[in-house]
Amino acid sequence: MESVFCFLHIFAVTGCLGVEMERERKGEAGRPGREGRGWKKEPRLVEWMKKGILAECLLLAVFAGVSFYQEQSSASRESSSASGGSASVSKGNADSKVLFVEDDYIKWVDFTVSYEALCQAYEWDVETHGTEHEIDWVELLAYAAAKTGGEFGKDALKTMDKAAEKLSEGEATMEELTEDLKYYDYYREAYDAVIGGLVGEYWEQTPDAGGSAGRTEGQTADSAGSGAAGQGQTGGAEREGYVERYGLKGYFPLARGFDYTHYDDFGVGRSYGYQRKHLGHDMMGLVGTPIMAIESGVVEALGWNQYGGWRIGIRSFDGKRYYYYAHLRQNYPYAEGLEEGSVVTAGDVIGYMGHTGYSVKENVNNIKIVHLHWGLQLIFDESQKEGNNEIWIDVYPLTRFLAKHTQAAVKVEGTKEWRRTNQIMDPAVEAYEAGNSEKSKTPAREDFLENNHIVGNEPEQ
Repeated sequence: MESVFCFLHIFAVTGCLGVEMERERKGEAGRPGREGRGWKKEPRLVEWMKKGILAECLLLAVFAGVSFYQEQSSASRESSSASGGSASVSKGNADSKVLFVEDDYIKWVDFTVSYEALCQAYEWDVETHGTEHEIDWVELLAYAAAKTGGEFGKDALKTMDKAAEKLSEGEATMEELTEDLKYYDYYREAYDAVIGGLVGEYWEQTPDAGGSAGRTEGQTADSAGSGAAGQGQTGGAEREGYVERYGLKGYFPLARGFDYTHYDDFGVGRSYGYQRKHLGHDMMGLVGTPIMAIESGVVEALGWNQYGGWRIGIRSFDGKRYYYYAHLRQNYPYAEGLEEGSVVTAGDVIGYMGHTGYSVKENVNNIKIVHLHWGLQLIFDESQKEGNNEIWIDVYPLTRFLAKHTQAAVKVEGTKEWRRTNQIMDPAVEAYEAGNSEKSKTPAREDFLENNHIVGNEPEQ
């Protein structure tokens, strides 16, 4: 646009100059009756004006040429970026968040789904479960991301609602809605890797089967184990002492009722050892606060790390998620019996909050603030497990979302141990154990409340 304005300005000035020169040629510059006002000197003045105008025209012409060149170069770069392979697209369009899909597996994920979007998609999933037209919350989020380029503002929420209404009424299918969305499959696979194991069917222990011992004052029998209103649907099938549910089966990482503070600190600088970015989420609290397994899985790492102190790494059964819990308590960091290879169920107590780490020497409290660091690594290929190709995502919105499903913990008298108050049976655990010929290392699932005297619920200092 700047080049167009410059051209118009040159055209106007040149036109005026041509008119003035024509007037001077015809002798109109010194008309009779004006000699007494200095008009006889006009030709000299006009000569200087012409020189100044010509100089300005030259400068404007140069400026217009430079501006035109810059505009063409910028357009060329944007075109090159948009067509430079499946890994890169230009910023500002609906594909701008899609990165690095090569060698048949995803190389990078920027998980930008907001807390509000997670809640909205989850509600549609639960509300339509068991109906003729079920909505998968992962697919709904992927659809919105493909439409907006991974931006989850108010427009994305409206987009999801409109699509969900059509889907729930049978007016359209997800295949029809996504037919022309080039990157839907990418978002579907990426988001499934993040949240695919958090919602589904499970069996929850009923209070009269043992869970009531952990009920707090004022809590009803129906709400004692769920930890949040609207947790999910209750099914009709039953196992003795358990009720079938559908909904959020992932848990908040801290036991219910323990104070904590947190904010989004993903990506901020860290300097111990070397300059790096913070690839997790910190939740500040008190020493000894019980740490709960967010999702069922297998303990893959357990022990000391100079950065994370006493830490636990749990891999989801599908292998796509690696949950990392760090800076656990000095001297007594882990739940009794936990070891590498153990199978844990979502909501189990796995360890205790502390501030160990930043030391080559084991069992040292070099972290100033007591907190849990938890992170989520995505693994689409085993080459991404360790090294420069690791994918860690911002889990702050996800942490807020998981607060919908908390698990209470009670202390075993005479020990430093805490246990969950309500057991669940996760079909994912049962499927994994059924597929293993070796004896499962899952901690005993018997009703510990009948075998232990339970006291208090304050963390040990």
